[in-house]
Amino acid sequence: MNGFERRRELKKQHILQAAMELFSELGIQKVSIADIARKAQVSQVTIYNYFESKHNLIHDVFIYYVDQASNQFEGIVHSDQPFPEKVKMIIFNKKQVSSNIHPEFYQYLMKEYTEEGNYIEKIYIEKALPYFIQLFDEGKKKGYVDQNLSNEAIIFYIQMLKDYVQREDVYEKILPLTEDITNIFFYGVMGKK
Repeated sequence: MNGFERRRELKKQHILQAAMELFSELGIQKVSIADIARKAQVSQVTIYNYFESKHNLIHDVFIYYVDQASNQFEGIVHSDQPFPEKVKMIIFNKKQVSSNIHPEFYQYLMKEYTEEGNYIEKIYIEKALPYFIQLFDEGKKKGYVDQNLSNEAIIFYIQMLKDYVQREDVYEKILPLTEDITNIFFYGVMGKK
């Protein structure tokens, strides 16, 4: 990538970050291209040159958001932290995301999540499942996860939860429950011991 392409990509990332922050704080409808341009310190024309429309920008923000979440999850799994700390970090990240995201933006993300062949599904299959397996294998080796649990059973449970969350009648209500659901996933209904 030459200097021009690198600067162009950095500017695009800056616009996506600004839009994501605004959408997370205010929702999609209340945020204009002018608001995003101000926050990103670029012209509105620049945004249209990169994304053509607000609709395209929103879609690209969705992909950017998913990539950021995937990179954070990967960073936690590959960190030198002990297994219990990794679990706490994952739960804390879920809590932080659920308390810092505007419900309208969350609804958009979840609506995209239910589309056939969506980007989250691709990331889930290619990255999240292998990271979960790696995390739980580490937990088994260190005695934090029951060694009698097969990876197949754990993946089945994750898949069941994922499939249920993709239903519109569920994802519309799930945002305030994100931390509780994550806690139940890792600690069960008995909680931490």
